[in-house]
Amino acid sequence: MINASALSLQRGGKTLLEDCQFAVFPGHKVGIVGRNGTGKSSLFALLKGEISSDQGTLQFPADWRLASVAQETPALDQAAIEYVIDGDAPFRDIQRQLAIAEAENDGAKVGELHGEMDAIGGYQIQARAASLMAGLGFTSEQLSTPVSAFSGGWRMRLNLAQALISRADLLLLDEPTNHLDVDAIYWLESWLKSFAGTVMVISHDRDFLDNVVGQILHLSHHQLTSYSGGYSAFEAQYAEQLAQQQSAYQKAQAMRQHLQSYVDRFRYKASKARQAQSRLKAIERLNVQAPIAAESGLQFQFRAADQLPNPLMQLRDVKVGYGDTTILHQIKLNLVPGTRMGLLGKNGAGKSTLIKLLAQQLAPQAGECVPSKGLKLGYFSQHQLEILDMQASPLQHVRRLDSQLSEQAGRDYLGQFGFSGEMATGSIAHFSGGEKARLALALVVYQKPNLLLLDEPTNHLDLSMREALIHALQSYEGALILVSHDRHLLRTCVDEFYRVADGTVEYFDGDLDAYQQWLQQPISTPSEAPTEASPKTDRKAQKRLEAEFRKKTQPLRRQATEQEQQMARLAEALQTVETELADQSIYHSDQKPRLQRTLEQQRSLQQALAEAEEQWLAAEERLQEMQAEFESQQ
Repeated sequence: MINASALSLQRGGKTLLEDCQFAVFPGHKVGIVGRNGTGKSSLFALLKGEISSDQGTLQFPADWRLASVAQETPALDQAAIEYVIDGDAPFRDIQRQLAIAEAENDGAKVGELHGEMDAIGGYQIQARAASLMAGLGFTSEQLSTPVSAFSGGWRMRLNLAQALISRADLLLLDEPTNHLDVDAIYWLESWLKSFAGTVMVISHDRDFLDNVVGQILHLSHHQLTSYSGGYSAFEAQYAEQLAQQQSAYQKAQAMRQHLQSYVDRFRYKASKARQAQSRLKAIERLNVQAPIAAESGLQFQFRAADQLPNPLMQLRDVKVGYGDTTILHQIKLNLVPGTRMGLLGKNGAGKSTLIKLLAQQLAPQAGECVPSKGLKLGYFSQHQLEILDMQASPLQHVRRLDSQLSEQAGRDYLGQFGFSGEMATGSIAHFSGGEKARLALALVVYQKPNLLLLDEPTNHLDLSMREALIHALQSYEGALILVSHDRHLLRTCVDEFYRVADGTVEYFDGDLDAYQQWLQQPISTPSEAPTEASPKTDRKAQKRLEAEFRKKTQPLRRQATEQEQQMARLAEALQTVETELADQSIYHSDQKPRLQRTLEQQRSLQQALAEAEEQWLAAEERLQEMQAEFESQQ
């Protein structure tokens, strides 16, 4: 097991750990969480022996093999699959010894080494490596591609594959999902669940942590505290601790009211039952997170746009690409205020290309891309971190957007993003990746966009800043187009998904769970084309069938509408009751009968609302089933 006792660590004069104790048992999967700069990566450096503790001990069995993901990838001419196989040190060691024995014609040694190679499964190494690389999104053609030909993100995938193939007893993963698309993340979760060794993972991807780990180590105020369960279990326990502190509780209550108002607004406007169920569950979890978000001190809101033209932008049969190469074709989109679209698909399929087209950084090769006269774009992508002025301060950056902004108003604004005191006025040259991402996001928010384009906005952001972004997006009134591997962000901020694949952008009818199921379906070979085309349905007959279908579904549609109206009435009544409960005077001893009566009204309304919602969702689901059945018969 891994055992820490009285562990203390300082780096650059800053205390990271102080008198910490924790234990990790063999085979356990553990998540390391905490705000940026609290010492998570330093803890990994301690485990790898790269640095030493100032006091105390951090021990694990001497015979454990440790593996981690390399942060640098040399520009080698070596084939990608061979680079990955280098991660299997026992295989490479036997391979080297075998080459020496064969060169020396030592038959006995050759036979012995072949036995060792068979015992470790070395003859299946090519298949193992190819399987790992396929899971991480590499094509069969890329297996023999030189390492130097891959971009930085794909080289990080090679480093991850190298760590996974390593036969480790202890696997250390630092933000393993940062360079993966959602497809590859699902695969990695499945792989880690079946991994027999011990895993310690630093991650700000809450869904990934929930699906993989069974223990959380939380780094805060120089202490490491252990919690059993995944991230959601930790969050609930930690939120309860904070809520017991009166100051944090009062802040959390205000945030809960804000979040609940959004839940209530969304609850009765969802047009897709399956999407509604998934989204509501994710949004309602935000109430649990409110004390944690309040404790972090990071809270901001999008500034109201000057205009909200409708539509904001239209794409009609657009082709887009680079030079003579077309990446996407026949794109048809109508973006209006309130659009909340998530883009799904493998890395390289064209998601970022579509975002660049919408951001007017790429011109269409064909078709029409028509922006509204009042369009105000807000575009966040990783390249924006590279164009920040490293010698300027956060305050200088924001005042360049608004020359009339006073220093105090600028400081107040930046304080919402965690830039206070000297951080607001000092050079950003020494900022971490997370701090630069926060600043880039702050600059986007300040410009009051009505079309928000977010391309992997959570890379480098810690969990507290991710939650602050989610809370801000709840009340954002413009259109949102989101590319992200953070499934919690997608679930809480997106109403509809579009799949980018095979050169097309197509609506995906379902939520993320449905997308995961779709990914797991076997690829079928198209059946042989019929020799004779089937005749088209007679138009009159088609109209008659559609009329019959509308008549058949009319009672269900009426029921769904009635339940939606009933939910709106109940929600309004419940809001009145909860406003009364927010009045502190109701908790005075002489108001006990009034309090009991109001609480009973709240319980009754909540129960009625839940029943109405259940009936509405059931009607919507049945309508979808009937619609699918009707379409399949056409």
